[in-house]
Amino acid sequence: MSFSQLDYCQYLLSSPNNYTLNNLAKHLENVSHDTINRYLNKENFTSESLWQNVKKDIQISENSAIIFDDTVLDKRFGEKIELVRRQYSGTEHRVLSGIGLVNCVYVNPELGLFWVIDYRIYDPYCLCPFSLESIEKISSSDKENSLSVKS
Repeated sequence: MSFSQLDYCQYLLSSPNNYTLNNLAKHLENVSHDTINRYLNKENFTSESLWQNVKKDIQISENSAIIFDDTVLDKRFGEKIELVRRQYSGTEHRVLSGIGLVNCVYVNPELGLFWVIDYRIYDPYCLCPFSLESIEKISSSDKENSLSVKS
């Protein structure tokens, strides 16, 4: 059996707590942990590929908004993971080891629906760390220009 991007995305959307490859493999017939791992290692998931996959499904509204939401993905047992840094988590109300993530979400309040249209992983050691300029770049991109947003 083959494994696809759709399989992986559906798993991420439907799994409230456990996002591990072992857990995914347990729930699929004839797909091993190694098959999923090889697939994820060869694929390149970017914010642009997210946009290309979601833009056709967005239901535009005059009253819509774009929201930027930051979060820290808790990796307290993943100190050796490359992007793990000590940072403040508003959810935990303390500093913890985690990966900083900023999501850009298009919200249609009339339908009560939303779509993640972009994201950035915070890497303070990158030559171009995430900043307000990054938000401005996302905001001025073709994504916002093709969406109706109330300012």
